Amino acid sequence: MATLSRSLRLLRAFSYEQFRPCIFYSMLARDTRSLLDGLSHDLLDTPVTGQSVLDVGGGPGYFADAFSDCFYVGLEPDASEMSAAGISGFGSVRGDGAALPFADDSFDVVYSSNVAEHIPNWQAMGDEMLRVAKPGGLVVLSYTVWLGPFGGHETGLWQHYVGGQYARRRYAKVHGRDPKNIFGESLFAVSAGEGLAWAEGTGQLAAAFPRYHPWWAWWVTRVPLLREFAVSNLVLVLRKG
Repeated sequence: MATLSRSLRLLRAFSYEQFRPCIFYSMLARDTRSLLDGLSHDLLDTPVTGQSVLDVGGGPGYFADAFSDCFYVGLEPDASEMSAAGISGFGSVRGDGAALPFADDSFDVVYSSNVAEHIPNWQAMGDEMLRVAKPGGLVVLSYTVWLGPFGGHETGLWQHYVGGQYARRRYAKVHGRDPKNIFGESLFAVSAGEGLAWAEGTGQLAAAFPRYHPWWAWWVTRVPLLREFAVSNLVLVLRKG
């Protein structure tokens, strides 16, 4: 699935995130399902269909539709975010990703898409995701790398290189309001190196690759300084022992 055409489709979809989020998030949800299907097939030799899936930071329900043939639970700390899309009827729980309200060994697949950079204690969330995954199950954590071109999110493609606070002030000056993602409050600088160090420290890392790159560009993940600028979004795949 990691083709150049897929990468270009996702890049075009990013432009809709702020003003037509249904286009962006619906496509991202479908892509996430395809990603998890591929990982489950390769590492577990089984499809995701019928498995129990926990989505940490599931948001307003776009992802639930992509997992309608699974036992899906979405966890979201913000009640307004859960209803933002006007979607109802999906399995959802309000809770903290760093203190998941589930028993140990509860889910076949636990994943989080683009959440780690929005919380100050993302490693605690990763530890919790491992805790609630069943032995032999998958934990998939993907996040936006700060020094990548989209690290500043809606504040621009280069402004965050000057500094997160600068990017925030410049956005407010240009648009007359604060950005949705406020540096130091709801947006944090997470590096690729930090994520890899945490995943390797668990002893359960199965794979790491740039989410939106075609497969032939995955090698950039292995180059320490280059990956901070080139990876953009890092996927960490762990198989719980």
